[in-house]
Amino acid sequence: MAAYLAETFVTLLAVIAVAVLVLYGARKLGIGRVHGPMHVVGRLPLDPRRSVYLVRVANQVLVLGVSEAGITRLGEVDPDSIKYEPDAGPARFADVLARLTGKQADKPKEPSGGVDD
Repeated sequence: MAAYLAETFVTLLAVIAVAVLVLYGARKLGIGRVHGPMHVVGRLPLDPRRSVYLVRVANQVLVLGVSEAGITRLGEVDPDSIKYEPDAGPARFADVLARLTGKQADKPKEPSGGVDD
């Protein structure tokens, strides 16, 4: 029984090690990253399994419906009518809390470059 558990544990560790190596290699090769003149302009989640996407492909913006049944082209939008500004990242918790309470959030401290003031 102990030999069986040890063999199972070693096999599990080997599978995890192979998975980590494959993921690390895929990341280094750039697999799964955006390549070419295509990017998502916006996303509107309708429910947990359905969303509407605006996708810029070259000089056109497509409206795509995405659900568990697949992807459906819903239409096209004039690219000049969309003002795309890349997100600055996720909102800070302090900003969300300040917006909910109606108070002003403190600004994050800027890095001083490693020199103490």
